[in-house]
Amino acid sequence: MPELPEVQAHVERLSRPVADGGFAGATLSGFTPITFTALKTALPAPTEAVGWPLARVDRRGKFLLLRFDGSDAATAATTTATTTATTAATAAEATAAEATAETSDLTFVVHLMQGGRLVPDPVQSARPRNGIARWTFDDGTALLLTEAGKERKAGVWVVAGDPLTQPPLDDLGIDADAVTRDQLATALRAKGTRLHTFLREQHGIAGVGRMLANEICHRARLSPFASTNKLTDDQIDALLAAIDSCIADALAFERGLDRMSKSAERPGSVHHRKGDACPVCGDTVRAVEYNAYEVDYCPTCQTAGKVLADNTTSKFLK
Repeated sequence: MPELPEVQAHVERLSRPVADGGFAGATLSGFTPITFTALKTALPAPTEAVGWPLARVDRRGKFLLLRFDGSDAATAATTTATTTATTAATAAEATAAEATAETSDLTFVVHLMQGGRLVPDPVQSARPRNGIARWTFDDGTALLLTEAGKERKAGVWVVAGDPLTQPPLDDLGIDADAVTRDQLATALRAKGTRLHTFLREQHGIAGVGRMLANEICHRARLSPFASTNKLTDDQIDALLAAIDSCIADALAFERGLDRMSKSAERPGSVHHRKGDACPVCGDTVRAVEYNAYEVDYCPTCQTAGKVLADNTTSKFLK
């Protein structure tokens, strides 16, 4: 799954001017959900943003935000509303015009889930392979949301106004690349949960997935199943340093590519390295199944040499 570094680097690629291969400033000419599962919201209609420029591309957690600016359209609508309010035969016409004027921006919030990608679409085939949604622009370019596999969980939410205060973004924790030491400590101690779960669940901090969680725990030399409300001050310091450095390293790698990397390409010490030698101590990297996903770790670096039991009902090491 694309995590914070992969999404952030892709945001930067998409944010380039059109002349440099990006989409910044391109005017939307259409949006087409190719599969019925692609669009997660009914209102506002995606077509409301037609004719509006892509003002900027942002990221929140692991979500991409395509933000279209309708301020020029809103200004025109305001003028129409004022005229209509003066000359309209009915109050309903004036109310409709004023409602149009209030909508000055729309954001397409995109989550790639496990196998999704948001890519330029030069061919614009009627039935693109793995395609689930398409944005077209008035210069003839297009963006295609694809999703490999059969899960079809990637999708698009269309949000009017501030997207950060509305679903699906309103319950996210602080972005992992921006969290402070005090914020992290407060989130860790708010409730006792397994460290690996805390890193992945998006409510304490946002943007970390399975790979980063494995690498952060290893770099911090902490058991993935340590209780978050029992971490010492030194362990919290080590965790924050690991979060910062793991994200920085992954982002530097991703920025060196011209497209989003595949999971197997991303450098790491323990993630999907089961059976390999730990690059820090030489011990064998182990894996344990937990809540339907694999947790990779080094016993010497993280669990005082002890091997975790491979089932979800074991009493994990603290």
